[in-house]
Amino acid sequence: MIEMLVIHLRIEGKVQGVGFRQWTAREARMRGLSGFVRNRADGSVEALFSGDADAVSALAEACGRGPYGARVERVDVRPAQEEHLALSAADFPIRPTF
Repeated sequence: MIEMLVIHLRIEGKVQGVGFRQWTAREARMRGLSGFVRNRADGSVEALFSGDADAVSALAEACGRGPYGARVERVDVRPAQEEHLALSAADFPIRPTF
């Protein structure tokens, strides 16, 4: 049986203007995860990952490095709020800045 995990991340540092959202969406889709990613007005990036626990954990760890050009200073990982739990499978949009 596959263990499922849904987490919410806030990534801080030099994470906007370096392709972080596109990198995150591509990595999530390659791992078969659903969720979303978006920039936040405060300069951070927000993401939600849902899927196989091992794949979710691996991507959360990778977000600590990010794509080339990023300089991640902090990753805050929390369980997702209930309103985020009803995601369609294999859907990983880049949402507008919040």
